[in-house]
Amino acid sequence: MSLLVTVPTAELAADLLPLPEGVHVQVWDMATPPPAERIDIVVPSYLGRQHLSSLANISVGLVQGQMIGYETIIDRVPAGIPFANAASVHETGTAELAVGLVIAAQRELPRFVRAQDAGVWDRGFTSCVADRRVLLVGLGGVGRGIARRLGGFEASITAVAQSARTETVEGVGEIAVHPLSALPALLPEAEIVIVSLPGGSETHRLFDAAMLARMPDDALLVNVGRGTVVDTEALVAEGGRIRAALDVMDPEPLPEGHPLWTMPGVLFTPHIGGASAAMHPRIAALIRTQIDRMLAGEPPLNVIPR
Repeated sequence: MSLLVTVPTAELAADLLPLPEGVHVQVWDMATPPPAERIDIVVPSYLGRQHLSSLANISVGLVQGQMIGYETIIDRVPAGIPFANAASVHETGTAELAVGLVIAAQRELPRFVRAQDAGVWDRGFTSCVADRRVLLVGLGGVGRGIARRLGGFEASITAVAQSARTETVEGVGEIAVHPLSALPALLPEAEIVIVSLPGGSETHRLFDAAMLARMPDDALLVNVGRGTVVDTEALVAEGGRIRAALDVMDPEPLPEGHPLWTMPGVLFTPHIGGASAAMHPRIAALIRTQIDRMLAGEPPLNVIPR
C-alpha cells in the first residue's frame, strides 16, 4: 500500500523518519498548489487556519491538526474530510505550565523578579500551594495532567466536569468529580481555581461576572483552556479582588493598552501551553500512529465529529 503524507516543515518530515515501506512524506505549506490529486494525511502548520480551502478540489484521507483545540479550524476544513486534533501531544506541556503559573502566582515570583531588576532585596511572606483548596474545572487530558502534578504539593483537590464521578489519579488518589452544574456552589470554598475547558458555545464566558463574584477574596483563577471561557471585562471589573494567572485570554493577542497588561494580581503568558520541546516528538509520534492505523485499515485517532 502506498501513502502520501504532507507536513508543513522539513523538520517535521525528518522527525517522522524512518517510515514504513510505501509511505512518502512531502513538505507542503498549503499556500502553493497541492503536490498530488490524492493526499492521505495532510498536516497543516501548528497555528494553521489559512489555506485549508486548497483541499477542496483534491482527495484527502485525513487532516491531522497540531493543536488540541479545534473550534477555530474545523469549520474551515472542507466538508467530507475527516479532521483529527492533537490530543496526546500538548497535555504534558500545558499541565506543566498550569502548575508553574500556580506556583509563580502563589509565591509572587513576578514581584521578586521586579525587585531583582531594581536591585532590591525584597524579602516577604507569600502564599503557597500546600494545604490550599484547589478546584479543577475540566478533567480531560490536561486536567488529569494537572492533578497528577499537584499530587506532591499536599493540596486538597476537587474537580468539576461534564459528569459526576469519583476518579483515581496517579499520585493523588481518589478525586471527587462534581457535575459542571455544581460549579457555582463549589467556587466560594475554592482558593485556587484551574480552568482547562475547551472553547465553544457551552463554555463561552462560563466565568462571567456572577461566577467570578462567587470566588472568595484573593482567590487565584488560572486559565490554560480557552480564553473565551472567562469574560475578560468581568475579570477586569473585579479590580484585583481576585488574582489571575492566564495562558489564554480573550482577545488574543492582547491589544496594546489593555487593562490586563497592568492590572494588579494578574500574571499571564502569551498562549504557550503547548509550545514546548515536548511537542515535536509527540506530534511526530501521533502522525506515525495515524500512518500505521491507515496502513492497517483501522480508523484514525482523535477524529472530531461534525
